[in-house]
Amino acid sequence: MAATSQVALVTGATSGIGKATAIALAAAGFQVIGTGRNTARLTAPPAGVAYLDLDVTSDESVASAVKQVIDRFGRIDVLVNNAGVGSTGAGEEFSITQTQDIFDINVYGVMRTTKAVLPHMREQRQGRIINVSSLSGFVPSPFMTVYVATKHAVGGYSQSLDHEVREYGVRVLLVEPGPINTPFAGHSVEADTPMALYAAGRRNYDELLAKNLSSGDDPAVVAKVIVAAATDRNPKLRRTAGTTARTISAVYRVAPARIFDRVIRRFNRMPS
Repeated sequence: MAATSQVALVTGATSGIGKATAIALAAAGFQVIGTGRNTARLTAPPAGVAYLDLDVTSDESVASAVKQVIDRFGRIDVLVNNAGVGSTGAGEEFSITQTQDIFDINVYGVMRTTKAVLPHMREQRQGRIINVSSLSGFVPSPFMTVYVATKHAVGGYSQSLDHEVREYGVRVLLVEPGPINTPFAGHSVEADTPMALYAAGRRNYDELLAKNLSSGDDPAVVAKVIVAAATDRNPKLRRTAGTTARTISAVYRVAPARIFDRVIRRFNRMPS
């Protein structure tokens, strides 16, 4: 393998956005390594994508996977941090232990993989770390409070880290999808201490989420934005992906806070 070949490592690449991203990067000419907790279950891995097991909650698993990629290809040019888990329920309904588990995947998982690849990217004086956040990374989303908190954390981490590593030829970028037609809702963690007073709001949001996802954009839409972030000569720090994300982002940028607050409540079918 030539040392100049571009190598991309994609976490959470066995389905949904991650799988679409792995396929799109391979089509763009990258050597792609996709990861998941148990990649042996993949019955038909996409062409051009090699797979490794990686658990983003384990320091040892992350270190082992990154070492395997470096040993095989000699470099990592792009890291796509896509692995994550959703959560549904009011913030008060999540125990601290459950909240910590969600943060361990969505936030500390991003930090683990990032810290593992940064030394290699700095040494080669180039690299891009693309963190898949969410529309919920910059706007409120009632009854997804813990998930939203993790995505806000990823946004702040990414923007700050980007300033720290830019002088070494490394960029840290954000991609923020809106509703995407994936099994996201079915794989989301439900609050472990549900409360009767939030039951109606929770049911309303679950119905709204299912509707928005079923009519959401195809994962390939997000994958296209990620490839652009990986390949553009002068990349944008943050990019939205999908029709809803672009629309709400535009409103968020120009609407007064009080008006935007009303938009959020109306969008989520909540009383004004």
